[in-house]
Amino acid sequence: MEEKVLNNIEQLITRYPQLKGCRKDIEQAFEILKSLYDNRGKLLVCGNGGSASDSEHIVGELMKEFKLKRKIFQEQALALRAVDESLGEVLAENLQGALPAITLTAHSSLTTAFMNDSMPALVFAQQVNGYGTAKDALFAISTSGNSQNVLYAAVTARAKGLKVIGLTGAKENKLKCFSDVCIQVPEVETYKIQELHLPVYHCLCMMLEETFFGYHNV
Repeated sequence: MEEKVLNNIEQLITRYPQLKGCRKDIEQAFEILKSLYDNRGKLLVCGNGGSASDSEHIVGELMKEFKLKRKIFQEQALALRAVDESLGEVLAENLQGALPAITLTAHSSLTTAFMNDSMPALVFAQQVNGYGTAKDALFAISTSGNSQNVLYAAVTARAKGLKVIGLTGAKENKLKCFSDVCIQVPEVETYKIQELHLPVYHCLCMMLEETFFGYHNV
């Protein structure tokens, strides 16, 4: 792991020393995410309540600039200008590099229709079934680690060959059983767990951004 990338974990542990015990799991989660993006995969993210907000937050950090500038590659800029010189110029100057990620907590027409017509607890699983491929990964967030709709999504993901990253609290939980790696932050109360989830996924997003877009900032 490159020093600049690794430095993000060092800063995380310095600011939140209680997360020291999560270090290896964070590193393993990063390697899964790096591998999927190296192989042109995408990340699916889900959770409930505050974790639903976290899911959308993660997608926002991956799909646009976070800390670093993400100018698109010259080849893409040339292709855009070749289609239309004027419109292509605007696109070439303003589009940002993205790491493909989809939150399963949005898409209100799809999710409400499915919950009305079928079994509501399968709302995330249905989207994993539709979007997911063996190149992809599921980032499953649950403070308890036992949210039923998140568990169904994780089982579906494993059956389809996706990697599963769990993000939970400290208590033993079912999600861990279905995860390739489960980051269990050392808290048991929901709001305290959520307070530690944010710096963990921010760290992962910064590590990915440094890996895939750091060349713009050397």
